[in-house]
Amino acid sequence: MKQVDSLMRHAISDKVFPGAVLLVARKNSILFFEAYGYANIFSRRKMTTDTIFDLASLTKPLATTPAVMSLVQQRKLGLEQTLESILPCFKKTDKGQIKIKSLLCHNSGLPAYREYYYKLSNIPPDKRRKALENLLVKESMSHPAGEKVLYSDLGFMILGFVVETVTGRRLDHYVGDEIYKPLGIDSDKGMFFTGIDSKPIIERFAATEICPWRNILLEGVVHDENAYMIGGIAGHAGLFGSAGSLYILLSSMLSDFYGNQPINLFEKDILHTFFKGQEGTDKALGFEIPSLAGSSCGDYFSKRSIGHLGFTGTSFWIDLKRNIIVILLTNRVHPSRENDKIKFFRPKIHNAVMNCLLKS
Repeated sequence: MKQVDSLMRHAISDKVFPGAVLLVARKNSILFFEAYGYANIFSRRKMTTDTIFDLASLTKPLATTPAVMSLVQQRKLGLEQTLESILPCFKKTDKGQIKIKSLLCHNSGLPAYREYYYKLSNIPPDKRRKALENLLVKESMSHPAGEKVLYSDLGFMILGFVVETVTGRRLDHYVGDEIYKPLGIDSDKGMFFTGIDSKPIIERFAATEICPWRNILLEGVVHDENAYMIGGIAGHAGLFGSAGSLYILLSSMLSDFYGNQPINLFEKDILHTFFKGQEGTDKALGFEIPSLAGSSCGDYFSKRSIGHLGFTGTSFWIDLKRNIIVILLTNRVHPSRENDKIKFFRPKIHNAVMNCLLKS
């Protein structure tokens, strides 16, 4: 792994990101787990393997999707179920017939993103979640459901509300109790949502952006503005975690996928359904699959791979065929989101990792 280590060190000096943690595992064994650079460039606080990151859109595959998987497994939710059959506010709207499956694989017809936080900031905090739901109900469709794939935060905002309606519990409580705790992922140190009323110990977190809207340096506070406005707990963003906690969850799902996990949090058939690439897309259900050209996982992950990226500079990729997990967590938006060098670095580091593993 000398080349991998060298590339990571060079990325720090080349200001691809201030700091990072890289974890590589194969067949239930961690082969590489190192921290680089700084968690905070102003205080010069160093990154450690225990540093907690704002996982951004990794919330989708690591919180919301497992919650949906759990409910499908319990037959409390169906992939073919329509929105209007679960959320009464969508009845008799142009979104009523959108299926849960379409929200998961981003072909619901919903727009990619909206800056709802401007409107929500004028509403009392205790009424913002309901206000967001109303905004989603009224939102114009970008195209008919099922017509094409468009990665959408809005779809996963709605999925968060679906989980909460079906379970009668807040999203963070449901995934914490039903997914993370059975795996021994400690909610205090491992993987959790930080509500905006919580008082995080900032020394544990990788700093993100000096937010131009909030005019503060974000540490232990969700970066995504829409998630922040509804209290930090949302279906599309808000999850925080360390590389080690991600590994526990991903390796557990991978073991369940192979059918050789003693805990069996998820049934093998459920995972095969969710991990399967949807025809004509670069999406599985709640996960990405390698795109035909220019994939962030590089050139050597098999076609039977799943992964996801987070805006703050986080990612994971799993090669289902070879039983390989690569977790790369960075604070690339620290101190500004304008730094996008990570786009070119991600395929390079994944190629170096796979070159090493496939030779050994």
